[in-house]
Amino acid sequence: MRWNPGGQRSGDIEDRRAVRMGGRGASMGIGGIVLLFILSLVLGRDMVSPVLQQQAQMPPQDSGQAGPLETTPQDEAKVIEIGQMLDDLQATWARLLGGRYQKSTLVLFRGATESACGLGESAMGPFYCPGDQKVYLDLEFFDQLDRRFGAPGDFAQAYVIAHEVGHHVQNLLGIERQVRALQQRSPRQANQLSVLMELQADCFAGVWGHSTAQRGIMEPGDAEEGLRAASAIGDDTLQRQSSGRVRPESFTHGSAAQRAEWLRRGLQTGDVKACDTFAAAGS
Repeated sequence: MRWNPGGQRSGDIEDRRAVRMGGRGASMGIGGIVLLFILSLVLGRDMVSPVLQQQAQMPPQDSGQAGPLETTPQDEAKVIEIGQMLDDLQATWARLLGGRYQKSTLVLFRGATESACGLGESAMGPFYCPGDQKVYLDLEFFDQLDRRFGAPGDFAQAYVIAHEVGHHVQNLLGIERQVRALQQRSPRQANQLSVLMELQADCFAGVWGHSTAQRGIMEPGDAEEGLRAASAIGDDTLQRQSSGRVRPESFTHGSAAQRAEWLRRGLQTGDVKACDTFAAAGS
């Protein structure tokens, strides 16, 4: 992607990388969260959220201690690039939604950080919290995207951020609240509804990607990077890596093929209306 390497840091980035979290009570570490995540995929039951909710209710222990920021020129260049992606994403959605769009903030952190949704940890991967309308990201995830998932490239990274901003769009449009209400009324459909919401966020990411292509920001091969990243984090891919088994009934984000297909749909159409995964599921 063509970004200005000498640009300024975005004003919508909140940098907490120098803040060291002391944890909450007997807070479970990253290794434990990863284990629970893998077990959730294998057993088809969310075992992570209850633990995170419990940790969020514990009193903090020496949390939020800031120290000197240890960083590298490469990381700082990446922060500027991420900010340019974020600014372009928000400007694009402001054009598409008009006055309905309100800016989100991207929080950079290391290890763990507080959010309105409870304690967020790096092992959870990037996430969006509707409670404070912020996107949370540990830069180390991009290294994992490259080394563990085999999905390098700046557009692969942009897709990750665009997907989380897609959740912000869903929140602003009231989609997130409607889906959560449906999940509470129909627990058996909770996973299916979660998949449809995640696939819509993938499509929204593609809508932004279409806009960058129209404006000459996307370069040859970028779309393939994004599609490769979407496939790499499909539920079936992750389950196959963790247990060797695929359990479609336990999917929460969609299969590799589904995620790539909805990202592709957004990239090809650039049309928000083309991203109605819920209507497509009912047809």
